[in-house]
Amino acid sequence: MIGPQTEATAPNARLLAWLAEHDIDHEVRAHTPTVTARETAVAEGIDPRRFAKTLGVAMSDGRRALIVLDATDPLDFVRAAHVLDVEHVRLLTEDELTELAPDCDTGTVPPIGDLYGVRVYADLAVRDDPEISFHAGSHRYTVHVDRVAWERAVGVIYGNLAHEDPTIPAWARS
Repeated sequence: MIGPQTEATAPNARLLAWLAEHDIDHEVRAHTPTVTARETAVAEGIDPRRFAKTLGVAMSDGRRALIVLDATDPLDFVRAAHVLDVEHVRLLTEDELTELAPDCDTGTVPPIGDLYGVRVYADLAVRDDPEISFHAGSHRYTVHVDRVAWERAVGVIYGNLAHEDPTIPAWARS
């Protein structure tokens, strides 16, 4: 399901303005409509481990945040609660995501906390990428940026957030 909003016909204008304001070189790419971050990476022809999925979470203390993971990684809620220094976290519902980011298609919130008044946390694996790609507020558009420029402008807080599958050998996780 694409979401309750009308599918965006252009990348998020506030995102593009924010990138320009912060002098972050970026490339916008269009692709066929996709729903998941992994599908988007495939549509873009890039490794899903180089595509950042953004999850909206609610914390037990009432705050909200954006969490950034590689598209292939599931969120570990116990680790996330530890990194965010709260008792527990949960994913935002579709309605809560729409409330947080009404100018984005559901599930395509870009990892720019300034746009939505929240902090951004990212898994340590994201630091390994020289550049990252993420949804541009639309199921049809992505943005590619230099990871270091993005993390500096956003003020990303890194932590161990992804769930590791112990059945996968270490050599296959990278």
